[in-house]
This record gives sequence, C-alpha cells and structure tokens, in this order.
Amino acid sequence: MSTKKQETWIKPRHKIIRRLTGPLVSYITLSKYHTKVEHFDKDGQYLILYNHQTPQDQFIVEYSFKQHIYFLATEDIFSMGFVSDILRYMLAPIPIKKSTVDIGSLKACLKVVKEGGSLAIAPEGNRTFSGKTEYINPSIVSLAKKIGLPILLYRIEGGYGAEPRWSDKPRRGKTRGYVAKEISKEDVASMSKEELYKEIVETLDVRENVPAVYTSKKRAEYIERMIYVCPDCGFAEFESEGNEFWCKKCKKKVEYCEDKSLRGIGFDLPFTFAADWYDYEKYYVNSTDVTKLTKEPIFTDNTDLYRVILHDHKELIQSGVTSKLFGDRIEIEKNGDSYVTMMFDDISGIACLGRNKLNIYFGNTVYQYKGNQRLNALKYLNIYKRSKNITEGKSDDKFLGL
Repeated sequence: MSTKKQETWIKPRHKIIRRLTGPLVSYITLSKYHTKVEHFDKDGQYLILYNHQTPQDQFIVEYSFKQHIYFLATEDIFSMGFVSDILRYMLAPIPIKKSTVDIGSLKACLKVVKEGGSLAIAPEGNRTFSGKTEYINPSIVSLAKKIGLPILLYRIEGGYGAEPRWSDKPRRGKTRGYVAKEISKEDVASMSKEELYKEIVETLDVRENVPAVYTSKKRAEYIERMIYVCPDCGFAEFESEGNEFWCKKCKKKVEYCEDKSLRGIGFDLPFTFAADWYDYEKYYVNSTDVTKLTKEPIFTDNTDLYRVILHDHKELIQSGVTSKLFGDRIEIEKNGDSYVTMMFDDISGIACLGRNKLNIYFGNTVYQYKGNQRLNALKYLNIYKRSKNITEGKSDDKFLGL
C-alpha cells in the first residue's frame, strides 16, 4: 500500500526565481539606500539573525549570500489576498505571529532545515522606530538551539537614517550590511542560553543616535507616527511638514536636521536625537498610572477599520471610524454611534505593523486600523501594555510591547 508523498517546503522554482529576479530587486534596494553590502562566501546552512531597520532588510541580507534564504515574515503579508499567494509561490516565507514563533512556525523552520535550507529571522520582531535595536525576546535562543544550525549575526547600519520607520520618504545617505559574527554549530550547542542571548543582543545592538548626514526636503514628515508625548504638555498630538514638526498644544516647533539631530526652534529642546525622545516617551508612560485615565479619552483618531482574515485577506468594515483610546479600553464609533468597546482585559494583543498600521486581537476577531496617514499606532500598543502591566501586578515591568 503506497503512502502519499509529503510535500516539501523548498521548491526548485525558489532558486530559479531568486536567480532571475534577485539581482534586479537587490540592485534597486541597494541603490535606494546607497548600501554597501559585504558578501559572505562560505557555503552551508545557516540561521541568520539580523537587526531590523528598513522595509527592505530582507533584500539587503539576501544579497550577501549565494543561496536562497527562507525568511520568517509577520502574518500581515499573508493577509493580502492574491499578493500573498504570489509571495508564497515565489519565495515561500514562513509566517509567524507578531513577535512570537508558534508551533506551526517552528515546524516550518525545522522542515526547511531538514530539506537543506537556510533561515533568516529579525529577532526583534519589529522594525526600529528610533534607530536603536528594539527588545529581543530571549525565546530566540531556544529556537536557535532547537534549529541546531550555525548562527550568523548580521548587522544593518544606517538604515534608520536612510528611511526611518515613521517616514514615507527615503533619504540620501550611507548604509551598510555585513556578517558581524559567526557562531559555529558546536558553540551554539555548548553555550548556555544566557551566554548565547548576550552574544546575540550585544552583536545586534545598533544605535543610530549619532550624527550622520541623510539629505531630504521632508526629513520630519510623519514623525508624529512615533512621537505622542510632549516634554511640556505630556500626552499630546503632533503634526509635521517638511523638516519641522510641532506639538498641537503648546505649538513649539522642532527641526529634524540633516545629521539626524533635533533642534528646538526658539527654545532649548531636551533631546538631541529622536531616540532620546523615544526613551523619554517610554519613561513618561511607565511613570503614569494609565488605569486611572478612564473618564476622557487620552487620544482620539479617525481611521479606516478592517477585519483581518488571517492568512487570507482583509475586508473593510467602515471608513472614517472614530477610535477613542482610554487607559483601560478602546472605543470605536461608526457614524456617531458606538460600534464596539474593547476592554483591555478582553484584548489578547496589540501589534504595530509597518509604518502606522495597528492590529487589535479582540476575542476571535482581528481588527486593523489603516488609512490615516498620520495615525500613531505606537501609542495604542504602549498604553495597552502599560495598563496590562499594572493590572497584572507588574507595574515595575518597563517593557511596553516593542
């Protein structure tokens, strides 16, 4: 009695497609960011861990290697209908839930390894908002030991200066991509989890809060996707245009300079770089008992509301809904009437996607905010996480979800 042959993850077409399209796609990406890539010429299977700075990091990483690499990718790219089908067919990325690796993802990784493929993961699980490498979950170590491949730690430098996560416009400046460290299979197995985690974190710790020139006529546009705390006003809304942005409460203006530094216009700004402001923002949220902010909304936004059918497609529920963020809930109104109230206790997770999209995992439904160019998704995640830390008795926990 014959048994059905198990379908493989790795297909011959993946290598063919990479050979045909890889050079052009990589050339466009490298030209866009003026990236200097150092090639890694050793053959073999590897687990490649890289810091996440640009929306095209995967092309920078892949250009460094001879072989086709299988990337772990967040679930959002698998919910775009026929576009997702094309990506699956051409490149076969491995889907993961935001910032986590579930059983299905692990099985897919092990399948690729068994079939002789190499894997690439951005262990932050998020593209940096500030230019500094974001939090790396220690679970990456367990995954690496389970996979059992030699590890290549790959650094991308200058990507934040070239295209900050909050921006729509790339800037002219230099970036670099290279293998910073190789850890042999034997060392991966023999190192303690603490030792391996320390090696990963320290090697991938890239900090862009240093002067470096990146030219653009719209350097500050959409920085309000990251900034939502004013040093004078507290929680506040911001707006930007060209190379300047300002708090809508106190009206103080700030210039985003060509060397990435910040300059107060007519006043002394307490921050030198966006990363300094980002750190202050987290400090402010962690110093606030947001669970008491339940009478009036902390923020109100107008956006489009979608329902995400995971690994399939998205459907528009309503354009122009009003979202109200409180310290314990999110209220969504449609045409002036209450549509849904999502208590934080009933939300299993919130995720920032791309520049300014937001996923809210509420019961069996995944809502997505999309369509408001100036939407700050980060504040929803940070305030939600701070509220959960307090209500769960972990008020000293400083991690705000990113």
